[in-house]
Amino acid sequence: MALVLCSALFAGATACGHGSAAQRAAAYIAVPTPTPTTPAERLKFARARFAANAGLAAGAVHEWIVKPWKAGTFKKGAKGRRTALAKAGLAGTFARNRLVAAARNAQGDPALARGLAPLAPGIDGLGDLPSRLSKGDESAAASYADLVDKVKAAARKAGVPVRNQLPSAAQLARG
Repeated sequence: MALVLCSALFAGATACGHGSAAQRAAAYIAVPTPTPTTPAERLKFARARFAANAGLAAGAVHEWIVKPWKAGTFKKGAKGRRTALAKAGLAGTFARNRLVAAARNAQGDPALARGLAPLAPGIDGLGDLPSRLSKGDESAAASYADLVDKVKAAARKAGVPVRNQLPSAAQLARG
């Protein structure tokens, strides 16, 4: 069916004479090449991507690490401890992934890059915190909260506000 339809369109385009219909059809088929963005647009997009990634990390840390930690859910014998620790481990892995992506995005903005440079070792050091959280180490929750607060403060100083955004379950699963 598709072959017949394409043949009819092609035959109709060539029968119109002087190729005007064929040229119009080719214009719809041709895809223009994208033009490179300006430096100002790259800066704007780097800031927006940074704010989105940092906001997702901050939201995950606040919702599934800081809140249960402050409520005492990570303590031995607490009701829902296993579930809270599993969620915290998953949220910790997600937050580390998003903070690494945010640090990468910050390289597109000189002010953000300068502000986050001292925090890079802390972001890289988040790798062992999910396992510490799942083992019940409550100091890991404080480490996450402290690092996210420092990232938000550095962003605020660079003129990029970061708001907590709660990630969806699908985002958490993808990491």
